[in-house]
Amino acid sequence: MTPEELSAAITTCLHDAAAAGELNVPAEALPKEVRVERPKSREHGDWATSIALQLAKPAGVPPRTIAQLLSTRLEQIDGVAKVEIAGPGFLNIILDAAAAGELAKSIVESGEAFGTNAAMAGTKINLEFVSANPTGPIHLGGTRWAAVGDSLARIFLAQGADVTREYYFNDHGNQIDKFARSLLASAKGEPAPEDGYGGEYIVDIAQAVVNAHPDILSAEDPQEEFRAHGVELMFASIRESLHEFGVDFDVYFHENSLFEDGAVEKLLEQLKGSGHMYLKDGAWWLNSTDFGDDKDRVVIKSDGNAAYIAGDIAYFKNKRDRGFDLCIYMLGADHHGYVARLKAAAAAMGDDADRVEVLIGQMVNLVKDGTPVRMSKRAGTVVTMEDLVEVVGTDAARYSLARFSSDSNIDIDLDVLTKRSNENPVFYVQYAHARTCAVGRNAEAAGVDRSAFDAGALSHATESELLAVLGQFPGVVAQAAAYREPHRVARHLEVIAGAYHRWYDACRVTPMGDEAITDVNRTRLWLNDATRQVLANGLGLLGVSAPERM
Repeated sequence: MTPEELSAAITTCLHDAAAAGELNVPAEALPKEVRVERPKSREHGDWATSIALQLAKPAGVPPRTIAQLLSTRLEQIDGVAKVEIAGPGFLNIILDAAAAGELAKSIVESGEAFGTNAAMAGTKINLEFVSANPTGPIHLGGTRWAAVGDSLARIFLAQGADVTREYYFNDHGNQIDKFARSLLASAKGEPAPEDGYGGEYIVDIAQAVVNAHPDILSAEDPQEEFRAHGVELMFASIRESLHEFGVDFDVYFHENSLFEDGAVEKLLEQLKGSGHMYLKDGAWWLNSTDFGDDKDRVVIKSDGNAAYIAGDIAYFKNKRDRGFDLCIYMLGADHHGYVARLKAAAAAMGDDADRVEVLIGQMVNLVKDGTPVRMSKRAGTVVTMEDLVEVVGTDAARYSLARFSSDSNIDIDLDVLTKRSNENPVFYVQYAHARTCAVGRNAEAAGVDRSAFDAGALSHATESELLAVLGQFPGVVAQAAAYREPHRVARHLEVIAGAYHRWYDACRVTPMGDEAITDVNRTRLWLNDATRQVLANGLGLLGVSAPERM
C-alpha cells in the first residue's frame, strides 16, 4: 500500500462516514485528499494523520471522537494491521508487512512514472530564470539559478504542468553601452573604461569581432558595431555554457524587442488612459501603492525615456498574451523590490496579481582549504559557471546548488565536492544508485530474477525503513512543486541512500555460497530495483546523472 493509496482510503472512510450520518461535517469541509506523514518515531506506526484535529471544529465534536470513528473503519481495510489514537486525536497507522511490501513491486512496474502525477495538469507556466546580463560569463548566482530553475521546471513537468523555460536577455540600456565601450577599448589596445568590464573574455570577444570584421575600427560608429557583434557573441557563449551545464531554454526573449516593436509605448499609453498613471514633476508615475507596493514607481522619466519598470510591465503583458497562467520570475538577491512592483503592475493592468510569483535567490560562496575563492581569470572579478564545473564537474555543481533552499546563503566547499566519499552528498546518492546496479548484476550472475514476489517476505526492520522512505518520494516531489523547493528532492534522495546502504549491510539479495535461491532473494531483488528506480527518478528531476558504475 502506497501513501497515496492510504490517503485515498482515509478520504473514502471520511466521506462514507458523512454519507452514513456518523459524521456531521459540512460538505465543503471534507477534504479531497487526506495528508499522511511518516512519524518521527517508528514506534508510532508506519504512517500518521492529523485529519481528526482538522475536522473537529467544523464537526463540532472532540477530535478523538472523529479519530475513533475513523479508526474503526480503517481497521476493516485490507493491508491495515492496526490503528492507534494518540494524544488529542492523532491517528497512527500500522500496515501489515504484505501491504507495505507491495510498494516495491508497484514502484518497479511504474518505472519512470513513479513520483509523477497530474496535480498541475492544465497549468501553463512561464518559468524565467538565469537571465544574466549579456555582458559577461554567468557568475555563481546565475549558476545557482540555472541548477534550481531547471530542476524546478522538471519537477513541474512531473506534476503535469505545461512549462516553458525562458531566458530574458537584458539587451537594452546602460549595461550594454558599457559592454560595447569595453570591447572598443580592448580592440584599440586601450585600458577598460572606468565603469566598464574587464577580464580575459572582453579581450577574447573583441578579438573575435575584429577577426570577423577587420575594418570595424574605421566604421562610421565602431562602438555600435561592437555592440551588435559583441552581444551576439556573448549570447552564444552564454547559451553554450548553459547547454554544457545541462540547461536549455525554450525561449530566449530579447528585452530590446519590446521597445523595437512599440509594445512598451503602446502599453504606457494604455496605462495613462486607465487612470493608474499620473504626471508629477515632468515624469509619469504608476500609482503602485494602490496595489500593495511600498511606493509609486516612475515609469516614464522627466526626460521622456522609459524607466526600467516600463519594460518589466510590457514583458509581463507579453507573457500573459502568450497564454501563460502563471509567470514565475527567479531573481537575484538584489531584486527584493521586484516582488511588490511586478504584482502591482499586474494589478494595475487589471490582471490577477497572483499570476506573478517572484523567487529570490541568495548568494553563493566558494570555499577551498577553508578560504573563500574570489577571483576568476576569465571574468576578472567573479567566479563563473565554468570555474565551478571545471573543478567539481557538472553533476556535483548542479546537485550541490540545488540541495539548499534558494533563499539561504550557501558556502560550497570544493574540497568536499571533489571527494569520493560519503561526506560528498552527490557521491553518496550516486554511489547508492551504482550499488543497486551492481547488486542487480550480481543477482543476474547468481541466477536470481524477479520471477516471484512475496511482499510479506520484506519484514526486516531495514526493509520496513527503506519501503517507508521510498513511499514518501511522490509526496516529496509534490511538496517540492507546491513550495517551489527542489532541495526537498535532493535531501530526500540522501535519506533514501542512507536507508538503502543500511539495508544492503543487513540483507542479502544473492544467497551465500551453496544456499538455494528462494523467493526471499527474488523479492529482495524487487526492492533493490525499486530503490534504483526511485534514485534514478529523483536524480533525473535534478538534472544529475545516475551512474551504473563508480
